[in-house]
Amino acid sequence: MIRDRGNIKWTSMMLPEHVKLLRDWSETDSYQEKPELDEQQLEQFNELICIAMEGHNELVFTYYKDHYHHTCTGFVHYIDPLTHMLRIVDESNKEYLQLPIQAIIDIKLK
Repeated sequence: MIRDRGNIKWTSMMLPEHVKLLRDWSETDSYQEKPELDEQQLEQFNELICIAMEGHNELVFTYYKDHYHHTCTGFVHYIDPLTHMLRIVDESNKEYLQLPIQAIIDIKLK
């Protein structure tokens, strides 16, 4: 049986710049894409936010930041139409989170 050393046998013949490029490429390959939202989804988000603000309901936000999807939970405190930001209050920590409206991927009632 022949034991293959995989990529180890090739890296000795490669330039350090090539090895670095391959490592960078493998890191960027794991990035998540930001989905494109249509008008119907944006209108549903708007309705959910209005209902949650009126009834003081907690929402779960999924947003896109730094090539990955993140989630946060909280109450919508304020919508800033000039900067297009949502101010979300986390009830447990009483902390504010500024969330850009363009970064929102999904909103659900908790």
